[in-house]
Amino acid sequence: MKVVCTSKLIEFSDEDLRAYDGLDVEFQVIDGSSEEAILAGAADADALIVVVEEISRTVIEGLGRCRAITRCGIGFDTVDLDAATEHGIWVSNVPDANYREVAVHAIALTLAVQRRLPALDAGMRSSGWADWSVPGVHRPDVQTFGVYGLGRIGRRVAEIAGSLGYTVIGHDPAVRQPDVAQLGVELVDGEELLARSDVLSLHVPLLESTRNVIDGAALARMKKGAVLVNVSRGGLVDEVALAGALRSGHLFGAGIDVFESEPVDPANPLLTCEAAVLTPHAAHWSEESVDELKRKVVEESARILRGEAPRTPVNRLPNHGSVG
Repeated sequence: MKVVCTSKLIEFSDEDLRAYDGLDVEFQVIDGSSEEAILAGAADADALIVVVEEISRTVIEGLGRCRAITRCGIGFDTVDLDAATEHGIWVSNVPDANYREVAVHAIALTLAVQRRLPALDAGMRSSGWADWSVPGVHRPDVQTFGVYGLGRIGRRVAEIAGSLGYTVIGHDPAVRQPDVAQLGVELVDGEELLARSDVLSLHVPLLESTRNVIDGAALARMKKGAVLVNVSRGGLVDEVALAGALRSGHLFGAGIDVFESEPVDPANPLLTCEAAVLTPHAAHWSEESVDELKRKVVEESARILRGEAPRTPVNRLPNHGSVG
């Protein structure tokens, strides 16, 4: 069998590939930066491992014998799920290898913005001191931390935020109050989340229903002096509207790790917003998380190649019942 990783961003060692032992697998790595490149190297693949590449309907229709598309990470918005399901291909992800890192990064961005760490650091480096007495800096104990999306990452963020002293509220239509009671999270509707949050942290997938969910109108409904944090997907936020809210002073700041296009276009207005702390889609990163990610993505791929159901499917194939 042939397994193709469509990106050279992640290096797999022989130890990482141990889950394929006994399967007679040929493992290849290609540069899948275009549809043509993916099909040239993977048209005869039995399974794909995908990092950030677009696996479109055109690509899927050109995969002659593929049974599995496994995503190195949580999000799966770059894979055409409908096309994969129509062609009998399992799509799965690895949702639990880096959730702790992402949660910590969300909190780190929050504190960096609220404590004005980049500005203080810049002042120290330029003149040996910095103006620290700036209005808008408050202790967590008097602030409300809003979490939009209470899955694995959102719940971890809520737990850490609560331990820092924030009052934590959350919104997630799929979650009931008893599910988060032990975390001390008060469930509210979307409008109340926007209106009450001093910090609003996003933890939802990018779907058609969530694209630009934080647009100009949503930003206007947020509290004056609030902070927006996004470590999920860039398409959740209207970046032009966010830049406007920062420049006008309506928002105190923003911590952003993900963008509509990556690498970021030099014309992106957030790049010139001093109130924004920006990081390069790095929230997932630690040495431990990458090791765990590589092991689990190979295990998931091997599981499907053995004819077993995936551990973490994101689609459902006919005649396979409910899985996951």
